[in-house]
Amino acid sequence: MDSIKIKIEIEPSIDECEVTIKCPEVNQSVLELQKLLSNTGKLGLQISFFKGDAEYFFPVSNVLFFETSDGCIRAHTVKDEFEVHYKLYELEEMLPAYFMRISKSTILNTHKVYSITKNLTGASKVEFGGTHKTVYCSRNYYKALKENMRP
Repeated sequence: MDSIKIKIEIEPSIDECEVTIKCPEVNQSVLELQKLLSNTGKLGLQISFFKGDAEYFFPVSNVLFFETSDGCIRAHTVKDEFEVHYKLYELEEMLPAYFMRISKSTILNTHKVYSITKNLTGASKVEFGGTHKTVYCSRNYYKALKENMRP
């Protein structure tokens, strides 16, 4: 898809916005555009994060990754970690498209990935910018992660 013609029509008689994609065929670019548009409502998503007796509120875009640890789900930021009261599969459904599962126990924010060190025999190491924190991507998810990281 070399170029996209964008047209906005204002219709005061409707209650909610509607986006229609007109195309000669459904290809990868169209599917990516559809996915991007489907996730626009999730971009400012905020959930509650807990640490001790305190409850914190900040955009999920600040989260590097979510992981299961000691029977609960922890959200890791550059400098801290918090508990969340969701299961991983619930987070997978509600998080924006730039979050993806990379193992049975981890969902990461692809926008925060700094490097991936491939390991042919086991899990590949994923590092984030500005922190010492790392996670491991299982072999089953490695190809999907690499594809998701491409511009």
